[in-house]
Amino acid sequence: MSTHETLNLDVTDYVATITINRPPVNAQNNRFREELVEVVDQLGDRTDTRAIIITGEGKAFSAGADLSERPTQDPGHYTAHNRRVRASFDCLLECPKPIIAAVNGAAIGAGCVTALCCDILIVSEKGFLQMTEVKVGLAGGVAHVRRHFSESDARLLIYTARRIYGPELLLKNVASACVAPDKLLETAQDIAADIAKASPSAIRAAKKSFQVTEGVSIYEGYRFEQGQTKALSTSDDTAEAMAAFREKRAPDFKD
Repeated sequence: MSTHETLNLDVTDYVATITINRPPVNAQNNRFREELVEVVDQLGDRTDTRAIIITGEGKAFSAGADLSERPTQDPGHYTAHNRRVRASFDCLLECPKPIIAAVNGAAIGAGCVTALCCDILIVSEKGFLQMTEVKVGLAGGVAHVRRHFSESDARLLIYTARRIYGPELLLKNVASACVAPDKLLETAQDIAADIAKASPSAIRAAKKSFQVTEGVSIYEGYRFEQGQTKALSTSDDTAEAMAAFREKRAPDFKD
C-alpha cells in the first residue's frame, strides 16, 4: 500500500483502490487535490491498473471542501483556487480507466461532485449525496449534478440542500447499486474485477467514447465509436480475444 498525506493507495490484481484519508470527515484541501490529481494521472498510465475504486476512510466519503482554505479576494487568488478544484474533478473525468465511486457515507458539496465524476456509483445504505452550497452562500456543481439526476431532481438537490440516501439514489437511477455498509467494497471490487478481465484497450476505447460523445448527436457519436472499433480490430488485444474464443479459454491480455 502506498501512503500519501491525504489518501491511501492500494493496487491488487489490476484494481487500484484510492481511500480518502483526512480525518475526521475527509474534507478536501489543496493538498488533497494535488495528491488526487497526481495519483489518478499516474494510475491512468500504469500497466498494473485496469480499474480504480475511490472510497472514504471512516464514516464519510468526503464532506466537501475544507472551508478553512477558502480563497481570499486578493487578485488572482480565487481564479487559481477554481483551477485547482476543476483539476481535481477533471482528472477523474479524463482518466482513461474506469473509476468506481464506493460512497460509504456523507458525500457533500465537492465530495458529491467527486463521486459524480466517477464512471460508476455504488452507494452504502448509509451513504448519501448532498449539495449544501446554497446554505453557505455559494453556488456550483449544477453541471455535474444534472449529468446524473433528472432535471427536477437536480434542482431539488441544489435548491434544498437535502440529503439523498443510497436507497433513493438507486430508485432515481443515480447509483448502480445500494448495499449494506459491510458489502460496499466487496461490491465495488467485484465490478472492478470484471472490468480488469476485459480487454484493456477496448475498455480505454469505451471510456473515450463516453467522454467524446457526451452532448453530441447520435450520428456523430456512433461515427466516432465505429472509428474506435476499426482501430481496435487490428490490435493485439482483439487478436488474443478472438483466439481465446476459438480455443475456449480465458484471454490473456497484455497492457
